[in-house]
Amino acid sequence: MTRLRGGAITAVVVISVAVAGCTAEQTKGSSGPTGTGGGGAALTAVGSLTVKGRAPKTGYSRARFGTAWADTDSNSCDTRDDILKRDLKAAKTTGGTCKVTYGLLEPDPYSGKDITYRRGRSQVDIDHVVALSDAWQKGAKYWDPSKRIALANDPLNLLAVDASTNRGKGDGDTATWVPPNTAYRCTYVAAQVAVKKKYGLWVTDAEKAAMKKVLAACPDQKLPTGGNPTKAPERFRAR
Repeated sequence: MTRLRGGAITAVVVISVAVAGCTAEQTKGSSGPTGTGGGGAALTAVGSLTVKGRAPKTGYSRARFGTAWADTDSNSCDTRDDILKRDLKAAKTTGGTCKVTYGLLEPDPYSGKDITYRRGRSQVDIDHVVALSDAWQKGAKYWDPSKRIALANDPLNLLAVDASTNRGKGDGDTATWVPPNTAYRCTYVAAQVAVKKKYGLWVTDAEKAAMKKVLAACPDQKLPTGGNPTKAPERFRAR
């Protein structure tokens, strides 16, 4: 993510735009593909999140969260293909039932546009809704490796999205980035709250304020639930 000068002012602008983006449709409490709604109001859950300052990024690497897309649910398919099959319409596979070669992202939750996925082209990313770097700086640095692997492969924290839009997010939290697609912002923030609550990650003051600002416009937005256990099987160990 490109870092801008005047971070505090930028965060306020993002929050203000995010509030405007929560529509009446979102107050119905749809949870989107990141999990099943029913965990109570997301706005209420924000209050349960611990507030601390962001820790240094020192020591972070992707390898701290295990091999990318490990088959932690033991279904013989890697996590990336599991999420593609979940989120793409008309998904087609080859070499059995795992490798997704084609599908339709209609619409992409971050940009709102329709995208055709073809394997080998980087038009679709699998995003960590709570970025792994952000998680590292807000508690994951101190976890057992199996918990970090679980977070990196938990369907509750994963979403197929437009690659170019996702790369603009970087490792941002709610205080610094929300999806350009205004119709998805409440769902997105609720998913971040759910993941941070499930794994015991903390938030910064600015992040918590941003979450409340967004969700105040959709107070009935449900908290997504589900996903995998918060500890991966012992055969998966981070390096």
